[in-house]
Amino acid sequence: MNPIIDGIIALEGGYVFNPKDKGGATHWGITEATARAHGYAGDMRDLTRAEAYAILEEDYWIKPGFDVISTLSWPVSFELCDAAVNIGAYHPSAWLQRWLNVFNHQGKRYPDVHVDGNIGPRTLAALEHYLAWRGQEGEAVLVKALNCSQGTYYLNVAEKNHNNEQFIYGWIKNRVT
Repeated sequence: MNPIIDGIIALEGGYVFNPKDKGGATHWGITEATARAHGYAGDMRDLTRAEAYAILEEDYWIKPGFDVISTLSWPVSFELCDAAVNIGAYHPSAWLQRWLNVFNHQGKRYPDVHVDGNIGPRTLAALEHYLAWRGQEGEAVLVKALNCSQGTYYLNVAEKNHNNEQFIYGWIKNRVT
């Protein structure tokens, strides 16, 4: 079992449906659209924890490459996966790439990576170089930086659609940690 996925399931909790939430009916952090994309046809209230776990692990851990990142940094992989469950994997992956680029002293420590939201060998190499250079303190700073990007993302979402103002307090409280 993956403690990151278990933690996300615990944080997301059970069935939720708020008509003002663009995500619609959600159970264990899985939106109805995501469940349907995985072949689930039942009522969202009946989605089992095991089914949700499998979807979370596939879509938000393995596909984006966060499982590979976990071999370099568990805290960074947790931050990326947790954000991805809430907003999709592209943005957290791109934030990582952007932060690695600005933390590299204009390419003197390691080459810039292409910001495309895909975790590939160059992004992994940059992360490995960054962590070797900056150590545990750098790891903590990178997690903070990712949280800064996540908070800014939520602020932009709430400013674009005022219906999201009812959610932003909880997003910041529970997701930007």
